[in-house]
Amino acid sequence: MGRVRDGFVKVAAATPHVKVGNCDSNIDSIITLAQQASERGASIVLFPELSVTGYSCGDLFRQQGLLSAAEEALQKLVCSVTEAVVVVGMPIIYNSALYNCAVVVCQGVICGVVAKSYNTDTIFNSGRGIDNRYITLCDQMVPFGSDMIFSFEGVKFSIEIGQDSLQIIPPSAETASAGANIALCLSAESHSQGSVTALKERIAHHSARIAGGYILAAAGYGESTTDFVYTPNAIIAERGDILASNNPLNRNSELVVADIDIEAIEAARMAAHSTNLCDCYRVLEVPANITDSPIERKVDATPFIPANLDEGCAEVLELQAAGLCQRLEHTHCKSVVIGISGGLDSTLALLVVVKAFDILSLDRKCIIGVTMPGFGTTDRTYNNALVLMQELGITIREISICAACEQHFKDIELDPSDRSVAYENSQARERTQILMDIANSVNGMVIGTGDLSESALGWATYNGDHMSMYNVNCSVPKTLVRAVTTWAAEQEGNIKVKTALKDIVSTPVSPELLPADEKGNITQKTEDLVGPYELHDFFLYHFIINGFSPKKILLLAKIAFKEQYDQQAIVKWLTQFLRRFFSQQYKRSAVPDGPKVTAVSLSPRGAWRMPSDAVVTQWLQELK
Repeated sequence: MGRVRDGFVKVAAATPHVKVGNCDSNIDSIITLAQQASERGASIVLFPELSVTGYSCGDLFRQQGLLSAAEEALQKLVCSVTEAVVVVGMPIIYNSALYNCAVVVCQGVICGVVAKSYNTDTIFNSGRGIDNRYITLCDQMVPFGSDMIFSFEGVKFSIEIGQDSLQIIPPSAETASAGANIALCLSAESHSQGSVTALKERIAHHSARIAGGYILAAAGYGESTTDFVYTPNAIIAERGDILASNNPLNRNSELVVADIDIEAIEAARMAAHSTNLCDCYRVLEVPANITDSPIERKVDATPFIPANLDEGCAEVLELQAAGLCQRLEHTHCKSVVIGISGGLDSTLALLVVVKAFDILSLDRKCIIGVTMPGFGTTDRTYNNALVLMQELGITIREISICAACEQHFKDIELDPSDRSVAYENSQARERTQILMDIANSVNGMVIGTGDLSESALGWATYNGDHMSMYNVNCSVPKTLVRAVTTWAAEQEGNIKVKTALKDIVSTPVSPELLPADEKGNITQKTEDLVGPYELHDFFLYHFIINGFSPKKILLLAKIAFKEQYDQQAIVKWLTQFLRRFFSQQYKRSAVPDGPKVTAVSLSPRGAWRMPSDAVVTQWLQELK
């Protein structure tokens, strides 16, 4: 069994309780934690700086007895039974000089010794510039220096030690440029007020900067408190997110385990056109053999929803309005036309338009809201549409499409009882025709309301609601549309608008193109037909942002939605997503302009270039 499963590699950061100068005791603690990590399926186990001896030995590091004891302890680790790659810190002598080093051990082999590049003390020498050297350690000829990257099954990790990470250009930045996707940092962090929070922020930021994984293990309890209190931090980060961390005030040995997504890292770097600018590192292969284990990682079920709802939702609305403001100013347009259905999408679009007009100091009466009841319009959505338009102070026009559609059915010889796609789409196209012609008559522009999720699924009538003159919702997925509308309701001071917004959020999503039931309720519920939008938005995010395969998306969805959907349901709707995404590209190849306000845009003008004739067979085959 390999170390990497579905693109994930399990890693661990360990913080043993050390005894300063007692190498035998320390190595026993290291072996115990390494074996525990290996049993949990970890492929890499990182220990703190100088963990074999203890970090705070001071001038004792120059004692030959301590140095010999450290090597003897290392031999014990080499002979221990562990499948994981174990990285420990210890002092090493090379050419009569002392170096603060990280030793990489796996399956009885010392794979390499990395010397600390930058030192702020007078005990150890700088390893910067020591390249392509070898030393004899535990009777093995071992690569030595500061020029190593270690590799197995697509994982490439590098090592930096202590103050190395604080440089303007730390070694991990250079190794990331050379292709390393994970950086390991052996450290010893003195504790002061606020230092732990600052450390986490620094690591999160740096992992984002290198678009990779970052693991830190810092020396802690057991270290001498002569001048400092050391904090046993164990932190695992990936591309700006802290995946796991320990309680630095725990006095016991700790093991923090998480799964780093190598595929996501590589996808992010590929999307950013990252270039391997540095080729001065040795790439050393590490033995690979480890048992399978479950993924230990939280997966966000709503990746489009901002963690800070107030700040994130406000920003989305601001960006949408900013895009519309620019288009209105550029075209010298003083009026807009927007279809108001009483549904989520048109509601958010109306809020955006109102905000843009207020920013530009334009009269809200120049916003022409058109409600166009049809065969499936319910009192609930109709009344909500009217309330919004009345209370927001825009111009209201009501035009029923029933008579026009009935005449159209006669013209094309369609039986009015026929509930086929022609019955539905003729209504959508009639509404679009009305909006376009009103816009022409007032020298205005039609504002599109269709969202990102509908674009991905092709859930729009071609040359119907698919078309507008500017679409403010084009990169906002349905889950985010709902979140922003909910947030807007909470901010609203007008009680009638607040009530309408809350009711709109709770109304089932529907195009209302089929007649209501005998009680006047919506019969055509979109999510019953195409699947839950929370799943489709999840699929879309990982398909576009990370370029993940169906197998990987399925694995993540099973973790994220384990309480809501079983595997059969996820496979069903993932299949639906893939089929529709591929078959409906022709609609996306002809969409109107609109602002990109989230991480995903399907605009054919640079954001998503996909041939309309691409086939989905390869992707569906994997799901089988």
